[in-house]
Amino acid sequence: MSLRVAMETRQDVLVIRLQGELDHHTAEELRKKADDLLRTSTIRHIVLSLADLTFMDSSGIGVILGRYKQISARSGEMYVCSINPTIYRIFEMSGLFKVIKIRENEEDALHVLGVA
Repeated sequence: MSLRVAMETRQDVLVIRLQGELDHHTAEELRKKADDLLRTSTIRHIVLSLADLTFMDSSGIGVILGRYKQISARSGEMYVCSINPTIYRIFEMSGLFKVIKIRENEEDALHVLGVA
């Protein structure tokens, strides 16, 4: 399976919706798309919507942490939302929830960031 990456900008928030598998085959695609957008914009926050993400490995964790570091350098925040139980467990076991905040859904995350 592959990865579909949909991106939308709302003011200074980048919403990234992932569908499929985020693994060593697809992590580079996400990294490149996000980095290209971050390099040419004033985005300060990221919301990762993972309702349709079915699999993630350590490469996925790495690409998410990399974007988190970029956003943190801009004094921004990253939220993950709409996370299914399988991916939730990966986030939990890897310690991602120690640095990345979680919200129930995209609307809630955007509201917290003041753009909903």
